[in-house]
Amino acid sequence: MDTALFKRRSDYEWEIEPHGPMRVPAIIYADEALIRAMDHKVYEQAVNVATLPGIVKASYAMPDAHWGYGFPIGGVAAFDPDEGGVVSAGGVGFDISCGVRCLHTGLVKDDILPVQKALADILYHQIPAGLGSTGAIRLNTAEMDAMLTGGAKWAVERGWGGEADLDRIEERGQMKHAKPGHVSEHAKKRQRDEMGTLGSGNHYLEVQHVTEIYDARIAQGYGLKPGDVVISIHCGSRGLGHQIGTEYLKKMVIAAGQYGIRLPDRELACAPINSDVGQEYLGAMRAAINCALANRQILTHLVRQVFTDLVPKSRLPLLYDVSHNTCKVEKHVVDGKERELYIHRKGATRAFGPNHPDVPAVLRPYGQPVLIGGSMGTGSYVLAGLNEGEAADAPTLMGGRASVASRATVSARGPRTRVPGVPPITSPIGETRAFSSACHGAGRAMSRHQAHRTWKGREVIDELASRGILIRSPSSRGVAEEAPGAYKDVSAVVDAAEHAGLARKVARMEPLVCVKG
Repeated sequence: MDTALFKRRSDYEWEIEPHGPMRVPAIIYADEALIRAMDHKVYEQAVNVATLPGIVKASYAMPDAHWGYGFPIGGVAAFDPDEGGVVSAGGVGFDISCGVRCLHTGLVKDDILPVQKALADILYHQIPAGLGSTGAIRLNTAEMDAMLTGGAKWAVERGWGGEADLDRIEERGQMKHAKPGHVSEHAKKRQRDEMGTLGSGNHYLEVQHVTEIYDARIAQGYGLKPGDVVISIHCGSRGLGHQIGTEYLKKMVIAAGQYGIRLPDRELACAPINSDVGQEYLGAMRAAINCALANRQILTHLVRQVFTDLVPKSRLPLLYDVSHNTCKVEKHVVDGKERELYIHRKGATRAFGPNHPDVPAVLRPYGQPVLIGGSMGTGSYVLAGLNEGEAADAPTLMGGRASVASRATVSARGPRTRVPGVPPITSPIGETRAFSSACHGAGRAMSRHQAHRTWKGREVIDELASRGILIRSPSSRGVAEEAPGAYKDVSAVVDAAEHAGLARKVARMEPLVCVKG
């Protein structure tokens, strides 16, 4: 994109001033290189979101932003129902509650290397992956509705995990106010045989080892140290979520016309939050969130079984589970007043700061873990959410163009050197950046079609194997489409998120084994 289109607020914050039908500004958090590399469609979509009724403060895009359906992937927007605010299926996405779950293992890299190949083979055999993949679980009508209501809590009650898992999941593993009755029979039918499966696309299960710690205090609070082996699971609500998105987008196109909502793009189809269609979608979407949470919980159980058999000394407690395709009701301070808003995050992660009441008590002094996935051969990250007081320490806010020296000063005096066990100093809860949101991954740099023309799956697998990373996938084409080079530099994305004051880097992990959908 042309940087001349933006008002440069800092090295990591770019504003599109309101023009035409825009009700609020659009803001993109990124460094100049990331901005220039973004498709112009990101600009167009961020502007279009800013035209929707009831939008609050701004339309936001994260450093990993790229062209999506309606909303940019990496888009964030808040709507107030009392001001005619809308809910948009395109603002949530088709893979509702796609998210990342991270598990400790109690192991180090040297524990894995002797069994690495066997582990890769067994995980691939035990974890269904790929387009249309099905598992051993079959749900009847009653159990389907119970799952859509209960989420991970439903799964735990049926023996797939323990109560302690729920303490480390958003919403304690169960999204309230789900309405299975608003989910079509066709959507339910698509999901009937897909519980406990990864699916395809960018979904994966990775065995990773921690290679770098950036904030020792927070890492200790999260239970992370150099050399630790962790498991990351990235997947969502499978066919059910996709079907809900497809069906309600059609309904919202009609609803938008009925309520006189002028859409700059049909893909932004929406309905007033307080309308019948809006409420029905929210009920169905929450059911899909529960589906995704239950799915990741079952996958966790399957992974634990593999590790128990292969590496008996392993222990796999949950670090955290966070979604990045949702619309959730949250309280946020805007212009000094607390308001209840509907926060759309599409390809963006909730990132609450220290002492936030919705962060699990054991993690509350450190802020919410933000789990950033890489792509097979690239690193993944754990970040920590920030409150406004901490975000004010970000180097970009120190006159915009922070020098290396100023960054070092911030690190030396800031949260990174706090005494372990001493709670961080925080300001009263105030306005947060992008409604406490951060990026969710690297973000695509090219389309799947372009990637498939550029790489051969077998060559990608062999190259990664030469680096000690074992890939298992049912689809050579899928591997090519998800080649590391098809994505932005995840380190640059994460650095931009930190410098923009969205979240703080805590740890980096590198893959050892990847089961790819």
